[in-house]
Amino acid sequence: MDVAAAAMISVPLAVGLASIGPAIGIGMMASHYFDSVARQPEVQGAITPQFFITLGVVELLGLFGFVAFYLVFSKITF
Repeated sequence: MDVAAAAMISVPLAVGLASIGPAIGIGMMASHYFDSVARQPEVQGAITPQFFITLGVVELLGLFGFVAFYLVFSKITF
């Protein structure tokens, strides 16, 4: 197996693995957010901005993983 074939196999696998962490984090964060709002609806205005900022940061981690593995893939195959 040459290097290009190894990159074709490993890069999609690495991107998939890099997206598992943020997906789990976003799911847990949303679950806890909705639990806390359901228990105390009066805190919704206070924690909603923090929720969306943290959501963006966690999503950015997944995008960083995608971009990093894409750059590695483009360097290996071309």
